[in-house]
Amino acid sequence: MLPSRMTADRSENANPVPEITQRPEHADGLPLPQRKWAILTIALGIIMAVVDGAIANVALPTIANDLDASPAFSIWIVNGYQLAITIALLPLASLGEIVGYRRIYLSGLLLFTLGSLFCALSHTLLLLTLARIVQGFGAAGIMSVNAALVRFTYPRSQLGRGIGLNALVVAVSAAVGPTAAAAILAAATWPYLFAINLPVGAAALALGWRCLPHVHPAIHAFDWQSAFLSAVTFGLGIAAVDSIGHGESMWFWLFEFGIAAVSGVMLVRRQRHVTAPLLPLDLLRIPIFALSICTSVASFCAQMLAFVAIPFYLESRFGFSAVQMGLLITPWPIAVAIAAPAAGRLVERYPAGLLGGIGLLLFAGGLTSLAMLPNDTSVANIVWRMALSGLGFGLFQTPNNRTMIAAAPRERSGGASGMLGTARLLGQTLGAALVALLLARSPERGTQLSLLVGVAFALTGGALSMLRLSPAGARGAEIVRVHESQRLKGD
Repeated sequence: MLPSRMTADRSENANPVPEITQRPEHADGLPLPQRKWAILTIALGIIMAVVDGAIANVALPTIANDLDASPAFSIWIVNGYQLAITIALLPLASLGEIVGYRRIYLSGLLLFTLGSLFCALSHTLLLLTLARIVQGFGAAGIMSVNAALVRFTYPRSQLGRGIGLNALVVAVSAAVGPTAAAAILAAATWPYLFAINLPVGAAALALGWRCLPHVHPAIHAFDWQSAFLSAVTFGLGIAAVDSIGHGESMWFWLFEFGIAAVSGVMLVRRQRHVTAPLLPLDLLRIPIFALSICTSVASFCAQMLAFVAIPFYLESRFGFSAVQMGLLITPWPIAVAIAAPAAGRLVERYPAGLLGGIGLLLFAGGLTSLAMLPNDTSVANIVWRMALSGLGFGLFQTPNNRTMIAAAPRERSGGASGMLGTARLLGQTLGAALVALLLARSPERGTQLSLLVGVAFALTGGALSMLRLSPAGARGAEIVRVHESQRLKGD
C-alpha cells in the first residue's frame, strides 16, 4: 500500500533517499523526491553505457600497442561490445515486459559494472574482448528498458520532459565520450577508462534498488526461438554493413546479409500471430510509430556521418589539433543540452511531426554550412555551424522519442523502448559504415561527401517527420491522445 501524503512528506525530511514501495501499475508516475533519485539512476546507467561505446575508439591504438595486438584483431574490442548490444536489445526489452523493467535494468547495471572490473584487470586481448562482450550485454540491459522506466517514472503530463532529459543524456554522453577518454588517458593508463565505472555503477545499483518503479509484469511467456532469430538477424545484418564499410570481400558480406535475411523472414513469419511479439510488429502497424522509427534511423545515420567525419574534416582541411577539435565540437552538445529539454516542453503543446521536421531542417542546414566552409574560415564560423547542428538535432530527438513511447500501450512499453534503441543503433552503424566507405573511395573529399550525405539523410528524416502531420499520421496521433486520456480517466 502507498503511504499517505503526510507520511510521505515526513519521510522526505527524514531520509533523502526514500524506501521503495510497491506502486500499482496505474499509478501516474513516482512521487517526489523518489522520482528525482530514479531519474538520476537511469541517467547514470545511460551515461556509462553510451560513453563506453565511444571511449574504446579513442583508446584503441594505445590498448593494441600495450597488449601487443594487431589493429585487425584489436578492432574486436569495439565490435564485440557493439554486437552484444545489437543481439540482446530486443530480447531483453521483451523480457523486461515479463519479469519487470526494474529487474532487467538492475541486472544490466550489475553485469556492466562487473564487465568493467574484468576489463580493467584484463592483460590479454582475448580476455579484454570477452570482458567487453560482458559489458555489451550489460549495456543492452540498461538501454533496452530505460525509456520504459522513464514512462513509469514521470506523470503522463510530464512525459515529454522526461523523454527530453533522457535524450539529452544520450546525446551529450555520445558527444563528450571521446573528450573524456582523451582526458583520462592523459593522466592515467587505459585500464582506468573502465575502472572509473566501478564507483559509478555501485552508486547507481544502490539508488536503483531503492528508487526505480515497480511495474506489474505481463503474463505472456518469453519466446526463445524469436530471441535467437532476432539476434542472428540484427547481429549479422549490422556486421554485414560494417564489413562493407571496412572493405571486406563482397562474398563475405553477401553471405552475412543472406543469413540475416533468411533469419529475418523466419522471424517476421513467427511474429505475425503473436499477441506480444518480440519484434514489435503490432507497434509497427501503428502509422505514427512506424514513421517515428524511420525518422529516427535516418536522423541517427546523419548524426553518425557527421560525428565520424568532422574530426577528420577539421584536421585534414584546416589543420586543427586534437585539443582544438574537441573545443570546436563542444558547441554541438551544448546546443543539444539547451534544445532537448525545451523540446520536451514544446511537444506537450505542438505536434511532434512539426517540431521534428523543423529540427531536422535546421540540422540539415547546419551540416550543409559545415560542408561548405571556406578555406580561410574563422573559429566563429565553425562554432555557430556546430551550434546550429546541435540545436536542430536536440529539437527533433525529444518529440520523436516521446511519440514512439506514447504511441505504444503501457503494457508494450518494453517493445517500444527496445525499438527506440534498435533504431538508434541501426542508424549509427549505417552512418559509420558509410563514412568508412566514402573515405576509402575518395580519401581527399570523403569527409565533405560524408557531411553532404548526412544532409540527405537529415532531409529524408525531416520529410518522414512531416508525414506525421498527414491525415493518417494525425489519426494515429489522435488515437494516442484518446488512448492516454482514457487510461488517465480510468486511473
